[in-house]
Order: sequence, then C-alpha cells, then structure tokens
Amino acid sequence: MAKARVAVLISGAGTNMAALLYAAKAADCPYELVLVASNNSDAPGLAIAEAEGIATWGLSHKGLNRDAFDALIDERLREVSAEYVALAGYMRILSDEFVARWEGRMLNIHPSLLPKYKGLNTHQQAIDARDGHGGCSIHVVTPTLDDGPVLAQTRVAIVPGDTVESLARRVQFAEHQLYPKTLAAFVTRERDPAWLLDRVRALAMALPEADEVSSHGMPCFGIVKGKKFAYFTQDHHGDGKTALLVKISGAEEQAMLIELDEDRYYRPAYFGDGWVGIRLDLGDTDWDAIGEWLRKSWLAIAPKKLAGLMGVADEF
Repeated sequence: MAKARVAVLISGAGTNMAALLYAAKAADCPYELVLVASNNSDAPGLAIAEAEGIATWGLSHKGLNRDAFDALIDERLREVSAEYVALAGYMRILSDEFVARWEGRMLNIHPSLLPKYKGLNTHQQAIDARDGHGGCSIHVVTPTLDDGPVLAQTRVAIVPGDTVESLARRVQFAEHQLYPKTLAAFVTRERDPAWLLDRVRALAMALPEADEVSSHGMPCFGIVKGKKFAYFTQDHHGDGKTALLVKISGAEEQAMLIELDEDRYYRPAYFGDGWVGIRLDLGDTDWDAIGEWLRKSWLAIAPKKLAGLMGVADEF
C-alpha cells in the first residue's frame, strides 16, 4: 500500500516535525513527509528537514495578505502532491479558504487539553487555574481557532513548583509521542473498515424509514419491513475488498460504470446485474457521491408513496 503523502507546516525549531519525520522512517509507518514549509525562511526546522532529504520551502509572510500567502503555500503543497497537512508549531492563523481546501485533511497539535485554553499561553493558564494536569491535543483543523474535533490527547501532571518552562518541556515529550501515532491512524482511517462502515451507516440511516440488519453475513440497509437498498461488504467471499453494494438499472449501467473506473466499480459475486460494488478502501472516496448512490438505491426499492414524499422534500 502506498504511503500517505504529508506536508508539515512549521514556524520555528520544528521539534514536532522532527518527531513525525523520524517516525516516518519506520518501514511500517503509513505516511511519508514530502514537504516541510514555513512562514519563516530562517526556521531551524527547515535545516533539519533539508538535511534529512525532505523538500523544504520557506518565505516570510510579511508584506503579503493572509489569502495571498496561503495561496503560495497551497501551490507548493499541490506541486508535491500532498494528501494531508500537519501543522507543527505553525504560528500563523490560516485563511478560511485555505482551511476549506484542506477540509478533513489537516491536523494541528495544541499544548492544552482542549477545549481548555485555546490560543496562546496555555501552560500559564493551566498553572494559574491550579489544574492538576496540563497536556496536549491533536485536532482536525477548522476555520475556528483550536476548535476542530479532537482526535487524541495526553494528560501531563502539573507538579508542585512547576513553571511554564518545566511544564512545557514535559508536555513537549508527550507531543512527540502522540503526534506520529495519531497522524498514522488518521491517514489510514479511510481504509479502516470500522470507520468506513460508520460513514456508510450515517448516510444510509438518514434516509426515510431506513433500518439496518445483517444479511449474508454483512451489514445491510433497507426500508423497515421492506426491501434492501445497500450492503456493506468486507472481504466478501475472500475478494479482499471493502465496498458498498447499491442497486442500479441493470447490466448496461453496470458495464458502463466498470468501464469508467474498473478499480472502483465491480460486479459483486452472487448479486447479479442489478447491483454494483463501489470500492471504499481506495483512500479517496467521494462521500457526497456515496450519499447520492444510497439515495438513488433507496428510491429504486421504496414504495411509490414513500418515494413521492422524498420527491416533495427535495423540492424544499
């Protein structure tokens, strides 16, 4: 399996970047670093990355507005075909447009137990509040500062006499342990059957009167006391695929889809020409398209009265 291509953004020493870089040297690490970029051309972390053979890019943001500077970074990311972005001590707020371009594919590490203490001076805030623990969090980046879904945290005890500096050193140790394994889990989740099933389930169960049962050893979705409109398969009959099976019009549509993208679409064994398999384990699933496939498959088996209600709802 090809390793996920990760770009890291830094502003200074790049210690978390280095933790990601050295973790990536392990043969079983599912990601590789393809670029380290910075808004500080003199960032020490750039020299570390360059010495380790990683492509680097550094440019001061001074004199450029946020959108213009972020557009330059985005251009670099696309030049190296980055698939994910890891912020590692990147001390600059990103533009909403940049965040939108990398929605769901950009992580940040923050030195507090979010949602506590967003922004700066997190260790001082934890000490002043007489908290028992500080720590670090890794979260998905959203337009709101330090507000995206938290993927992982490590608690670090605050001991008597702790200063900002002493607490920060221990939290940094925790960061270096937490970030590589969390990034590894994040870049592989789109091939994780449990995660894929959760995504399919959420979309399928949002359809009117949908329910989930098990059939042929697979989770499947149908209309309550009615026909089935989708199956979730994992290595069904040893085919090695994790996929969604949905109803289609027949052999002609099935053949057309397979010809269009034979890596993604296939004829599912024992289901006939009225179904098509859609691979979910390729790492680039278009979930809006999956939602539409489920909706069309639901419509194909829904009673006319129920399908009519769906049509009325779509008009609003």
